[in-house]
Amino acid sequence: MRVLHISSPKTWRGGEQQLIYLAEELKKLGVEQVIMCPFNSQVHKYCLKNHLSHVTYFKGFSANPMVAFRVSHVCSRERIDLIHVHDSHAHNFAVLSAVLTKNERPIVVSRRVDFAIQGSSMSLFKYNHPNIRKVVCVSGAIRDVMLGFIEDKSKLEVVHSGIDLSRFEGVVSNGKLRSEYQIPADYAIIGNVSALAPHKDYQTFVDTAKILVAKGLKAKFIAIGEGPSRKEIEEYIDRQGMQGHISLTGFRRDVPALLKELDLFLITSKTEGLGTSILDALASEVPVVATKAGGIVEVIEHEVCGLLCEVQEPNQLAESVNRMLSDAALRSTCIAGGMKKVKKFSKSETAKKSFAIYEEVLSSSDKA
Repeated sequence: MRVLHISSPKTWRGGEQQLIYLAEELKKLGVEQVIMCPFNSQVHKYCLKNHLSHVTYFKGFSANPMVAFRVSHVCSRERIDLIHVHDSHAHNFAVLSAVLTKNERPIVVSRRVDFAIQGSSMSLFKYNHPNIRKVVCVSGAIRDVMLGFIEDKSKLEVVHSGIDLSRFEGVVSNGKLRSEYQIPADYAIIGNVSALAPHKDYQTFVDTAKILVAKGLKAKFIAIGEGPSRKEIEEYIDRQGMQGHISLTGFRRDVPALLKELDLFLITSKTEGLGTSILDALASEVPVVATKAGGIVEVIEHEVCGLLCEVQEPNQLAESVNRMLSDAALRSTCIAGGMKKVKKFSKSETAKKSFAIYEEVLSSSDKA
């Protein structure tokens, strides 16, 4: 089996990490793969450093026909059996390759976001093109959203994202957060690890922090990550007078150690495909307070491995944070429940389920 993975972002976020996890685990299962990514992208740099088979292209724009011809050429040269696309623009290139070059390779699409696709005829066409054999949703919530757009419902599959559990084994706190941000020993550290993007709703994170501080909670709030909404979030923090209570660390490479420092993980997303950063928190034995956004409810069971709140309800979130921090028995229950739960979300399980889908697709293609 020879698979071509196509990725289009130049940056590195959760989707790119999932692509690399998948490729590395599929290799262990004997799958031969080529990763197609933009020249000088973060995925390109990773492939070079880790000697992963790859090809590059110059993206230009989201529906560049030259990239579609590149896809077709690579498929022929590398004797590709199946194409797996990992984002919307990659999806465009694969379908254009089918349309413009008669590339008949079956396509598997990964869908990682829980908002509806555009209702345009072009979007509906690309999701229902006959070469699209499976749409792999990273949560049941995403599958539910996609039901209204996919003509053949049997194409929809749910394969949860997975994490590398070994990253968190034996990790101890390095004390960097408390040292770097001069956090007093008697202050709790409440944090989140995610892209600074609109759907993460950091405004509600800030509002929740403001309520907790007003109620006298001694805590420092930390947002670990980078993204397009940074300036907007910084301005909101300033307007709310929370500059001394909330810090944005930017991108960090020592996330497992930083997670170990947190007393609580707070995620306030208004939409969420699954939330792999929550899985990281559970693996780090950090109790979680989260919104009921998208696939989060497939990870967090209320009062079993965390506390769930309604979206954009800072008062409810603040109440749950106080409850988690003040109730030692609840914290112990949620930490133990989280460790049990996260074992179901390993990257190896994701790869095994993806491999089974590939086999099903290729088997049905042979019979067609």
